[in-house]
Amino acid sequence: MKRVQVLRTVVGLVAITWMLVSYGLASDADAVVDDRFDQIRTTLIVLAVTFPVAVAAFIAAARPPNRRLFLRRVGKPAGALLALFVTLAVPRLITGLGYVDEQTDWTASAGRVALLFALGAFLLWLAPFALYGIAQSLVHVFRTADLHETVPPLLATLLVWEVTVFDLLRGAYDSVPFGVRVAFTLGAPLSVTLVAMWELRRLRTRHGITLRGALLR
Repeated sequence: MKRVQVLRTVVGLVAITWMLVSYGLASDADAVVDDRFDQIRTTLIVLAVTFPVAVAAFIAAARPPNRRLFLRRVGKPAGALLALFVTLAVPRLITGLGYVDEQTDWTASAGRVALLFALGAFLLWLAPFALYGIAQSLVHVFRTADLHETVPPLLATLLVWEVTVFDLLRGAYDSVPFGVRVAFTLGAPLSVTLVAMWELRRLRTRHGITLRGALLR
């Protein structure tokens, strides 16, 4: 399943990069990266709202004793989500506190020069962990399998359709031909949904794990 999920992600990134470059939505590699980070930011915002609601609904729908079991397990997924938000917030926090801005004179003193090198070294050290964490968090849906094996495919499906609705409302890719826009708008949610359905089927047929069994319904 992980290989299929990674392959779907790679194919999606290649396809969206081709569209951005081919239709002039991104002028260079930096613009492509900025677009992807904007998408990740949107996903995280949607997830921040969806995650507690969806997990709370899942736990509330379960019957005892599984309800108490899921409550004990919810800490790890919540911790993974919190850790990613903290990691992404560190650079913004550094600038937001006023220590660094576009007008900062780094040559004003030896302390400023030392601060520049310290911040640069810290951000270089942080970057690979942040990028790896983002990739793993999205692939594993923030460790929600620790709650129950059926939660990641269900949450991923809900999340990707929410992001698709958000893209439609903000008019994403309006400048590309209609057919291409439809393909790229629906491609991601449909592919994620198909992979999620396949994962749920494998859980049921190979391991006897079902949503109804998790909820004791």
